[in-house]
Amino acid sequence: MASGNAIRGSRVGAGPMGEAERGDAAPRVHISYWCSNGHETRPSFAQEPGMVLPETWDCPRCGFPAGQDKENPPAPPKVEPYKTHLAYVKERRSDADGAAILDEALSTLRERGLIQ
Repeated sequence: MASGNAIRGSRVGAGPMGEAERGDAAPRVHISYWCSNGHETRPSFAQEPGMVLPETWDCPRCGFPAGQDKENPPAPPKVEPYKTHLAYVKERRSDADGAAILDEALSTLRERGLIQ
């Protein structure tokens, strides 16, 4: 059986939130941004003197960058495939460099008698 507690389900400080308690809302400006898929996003910004708007905004539907020019939206980022550790090593070193490092390591192991 439920108790007759009137504050059940509320939190400390909860109450009616109106303009009187919060103060007046700042004037807002809505700016349209378009992504390369044609999605329009309209975030709102507080209007203030000297305000600087971001040039791009991430589209909430596809995640691509969106710009303010509907006819020329920013290009989507290039997605590079996953690279293994070996692929990164091969970018930094040539096959000749790899062979020289391997020969050096093998000669060190032979000197120590760890391999024949």
